[in-house]
Amino acid sequence: MSHLLEIEQLSVTFGGLHALKDLDFHVDEGEIVGVIGPNGAGKTTFFNMISGMVTPTAGDIRFEGESLIGLDPNQVTQRGIARTFQNVRLFANMTILENVMVSQHCRAQQNIFGALFNTKGFKEEEAEIRRRGEEILGFFGSRLVGYRLEQPASVLSYANRRRLEIARAMATRPKLILLDEPVAGMNPMESRELTGLIGRLRSEWGFTIVMIEHDMDVVRDVSDRVVVLDHGETLAQGSFEDVSTNPAVIEAYLGRPLEDRAAADRPMEEQS
Repeated sequence: MSHLLEIEQLSVTFGGLHALKDLDFHVDEGEIVGVIGPNGAGKTTFFNMISGMVTPTAGDIRFEGESLIGLDPNQVTQRGIARTFQNVRLFANMTILENVMVSQHCRAQQNIFGALFNTKGFKEEEAEIRRRGEEILGFFGSRLVGYRLEQPASVLSYANRRRLEIARAMATRPKLILLDEPVAGMNPMESRELTGLIGRLRSEWGFTIVMIEHDMDVVRDVSDRVVVLDHGETLAQGSFEDVSTNPAVIEAYLGRPLEDRAAADRPMEEQS
């Protein structure tokens, strides 16, 4: 069975240094895969290459069996992959609804002629884009709907800006969503709520999800499978329980082998 997304021997080099090296990765339709690793492990570079923002030095990225190499980010989006960013990127002076509506235009059928002459087809499509935008925003409860629809995105709290960025990704009608640290900067209550929303993105909307996250509670609660990157290579993969107890993973996060830390923790007389 072919995978929805399949990556083979992916490498990228910046100034002679490997950001990613011979990376193999896959995700199947309907999966939620967590990608973890210490700072500098290559996680964001990994997302940047999938989304067409960085060109790999070697290897291939295939989505639904077709290569993404050489495509621009907008072409990757049209193929069915959307992403969020570690640093939220919204159109701050657009309204909340406009942010979601503009994201849908990658799927629009009407051309510039329809927009200039405000044709019946253009008006009908714009009405549908607005209706779908309101539906997507309603997924997040009361925080992004009602009177907020016409407010500029700049007035939103940090947590709601993150919700709006996910809404924009949803609006592109993707099959695969890449979430880059979705709960970063949130308090524990907000993190728990967004964790539940990530699960509903799959169960209610049918999205496949790959998620970079440092919050291990979130990774544990939503991931079907976890992949650990370190120095641009796959260090381990499997269930959360498997990778969280893997000695190589513990060493990568804490910086020295288990036996060294155990020795350091013993009283001096026991070490002599």
